[in-house]
Order: sequence, then structure tokens, then C-alpha cells
Amino acid sequence: MQEALDQVNLYSVSQITREIKAILESSFTDVYVTGEISNFRRHSSGHLYFTLKDKDAQISAVMFKGNAYSLFFSPTDGMEVLCRGDISVYEPRGNYQLLVREMAPRGAGALQLAFEKLKRKLYEEGLFDENRKQPLPKYPERIGIVTSPTGAAVRDMISVIQRRFPVARLVLAPVSVQGAQAASEIADAIRRFNEKGDVDVLIIGRGGGSLEDLWAFNEEVVARAIAESTIPVISAVGHEVDYTIADFVADVRAATPSMAGEIVVPEQRELLETLSNFSYTLTALMDSKLKDRRQAVTALLRHRALLRAGDIVLTGMQRVDELTRKIEIACNHRISMKDMRLRELQAVIRQHNPELLLRKGYTITRKDGRVLTTIEGVSPEDILNVEFIDGKAHAVVESTVKK
Repeated sequence: MQEALDQVNLYSVSQITREIKAILESSFTDVYVTGEISNFRRHSSGHLYFTLKDKDAQISAVMFKGNAYSLFFSPTDGMEVLCRGDISVYEPRGNYQLLVREMAPRGAGALQLAFEKLKRKLYEEGLFDENRKQPLPKYPERIGIVTSPTGAAVRDMISVIQRRFPVARLVLAPVSVQGAQAASEIADAIRRFNEKGDVDVLIIGRGGGSLEDLWAFNEEVVARAIAESTIPVISAVGHEVDYTIADFVADVRAATPSMAGEIVVPEQRELLETLSNFSYTLTALMDSKLKDRRQAVTALLRHRALLRAGDIVLTGMQRVDELTRKIEIACNHRISMKDMRLRELQAVIRQHNPELLLRKGYTITRKDGRVLTTIEGVSPEDILNVEFIDGKAHAVVESTVKK
């Protein structure tokens, strides 16, 4: 035995482990491995730990936080995935593992299968039932928007809402709309709005994209948050042909973010017409009531029994005159109050109409799509968009002076 040892290389455990590590890591770089996820665990650090297995073998795998952040879906046990990465050896235990850089559901139909599975589950729970959907407020004063602060979707929604109903106030909850953290951010924003209770209606959404891009709105955590919301929710995800789980659970689906702006508020012109029609209808109703009362009194006066009793008739006529006068006073007062309210609403709407300010020579200045009402937040070299009545201009700030 001793003679044999003298003629061979003798390794310690550490040495042989390092040799194996060097061979494996140099031989298996940038490999693609497919398998089923099991023992999935998301560490508080953000790293993902799981096992990839098939019917004959298994391998430990880890995906560090920096790579995990780019995932567009939420991995779960039992999901078939395709992983790209490198084989490494964890020397303290002598275990080899796959360091995953990229991961995607296995097969073109994997996401669609997951979509249909969750859709069926939530349908059976009754989350899509029409009788649980809430009506939208007709004239919302405050509107919550859950979306990316930099996308085209938020600009479209704000533009449409301000054009149609400028008195409404908008409250933006900026979130990621794709990536591994997007679903939880969207759900948390919905819950925060419900905890505060300071908006009348919510819009969640984003612009168009692939199934992978829209996947955050197909996550169960988002669907649950929408279903639990006591504030009505409008889902406005992608284009008209795009359907997500959020669309089915929401109280109302808008085909596009712009359509959400059309749905959530009335057109101010239509509101003024409605108020005018209401005033006309009220006046006509009062006139009709007075006419009916006069006809009834005339019929009574013509009755022979009343004609024989002159005193009774005289008293009755006086009472009728008195009641008629009171009715006319009450009607005129009611009409005056409604007319005053109508004029107040018209004045409020006109005061908030940006076009009137522009016609007077004022301008509207925006930075990054947001209307500026103060020098706060404006710095030299900022690019500002200035809107006139007949066009727009871009300006670069040279300096600022605060009053």
C-alpha cells in the first residue's frame, strides 16, 4: 500500500475538490439546462434557490438577485423552465450547482398554459362574476393611476382626462410594469390606495407589448388585489386585442389607456348639456303641476253643489288663490336655486378650462409631462415645454430666481 502511494499523486479533499471545480467550470460554461423546478425558495436577499429535476436526476441551482430582477414571470414549483448559466462547485460541501443567468418558461405555450390555468382557477372562485363588479362614479373628483411614470400610457391617460374633465385631480402611483418585481409593486399600490381611501376610482395599466411584457398583469397577486379593492378599478393593459387576468377581474376593462381616460370621466360639454336639460325639465314639470291644479280647481268651482254655497265657494277660491301663490313661489325658488347651481358649475368648469387662460396670453409650462405651478423642482439646463394658444415651444432654463 505504501509503495503504491509513493508512485501516485496524493490529493487532500480540498485539492481534489479544487481540481474537480476547475475541470467542471472550464468545461461547462454558458450551458442550457431544462427541467422542472422544485424546492423553490426566494431568500430575503433577493437570491433564488431551487432544484432542477427530471425523472432520472436533479441538480441544485441558484439565481442571484441581479439576474433574478430581470425575470418577467414568477417561478413556482412544478414549472418547466429553460435555464442558461454556468456549472460551478460549492467547495465547502463539494456540491456542484448551476449558476443561472437567464430563465424562461419551457416551450412557446408555457405562459399561455399558465394564463389559462390561473384564469380557470379564479373563474371557479367567482372573481369574474358580474354581480361583484362595482359601478364607476359618474363625476370622480380624484382618480388614482397605477402605471409606469415614464411610459406613453400615463401621458395618454392624463391628456385625455384633462381635456374631457379638467376639474378632476389625478394621483399617480409610479410602479414597474414589467419584470420580476412589477406584480408585487402593482398589487401594493392598489392596496395603499384602498388604505388611504382618498380616490374615487383607480386605473391600472400600461402600453402594448408581448405576452411576456404584459405578464405582470397576469399574476395572481395582482388579481387578488383588484378583487379585494373597495375602490372601483379600470384595467387598461396593452392594445384592444390584448387580454390579461386583470381585465377579467377588474370592474371595467378599457381596450387601451386612452380609452380608460374616455371611460373614467364625462365630457364637460355633455355635463353642461345635462344640467341645462335638467333645468328645462324641472321648469316644464312645475308648469304641468300648476296647470293640473288650476284645472282641478276650475272643475270644483263648476260643480253645482259648490255654486249653491256661495260662502264656501268664496272661501275655497281664496284658499286656492293662496295655495297657487305658494306653489308659484316655491317653484320659482326651486328653479332659481337650480339655476344658481348651474351657473356655479359652469363658472367652475370655465375657470378650470386651460384654453381660456391660453387665449388671455398666459402659457402652460410642463416639465417631463407635468404642469409646473412653482419654481420648485426647476433647475438650470432643464428642458421645459411651453404651450401657447396656437402652438408649443421647447425652452432651456438658463437660471432660476425664487421670490
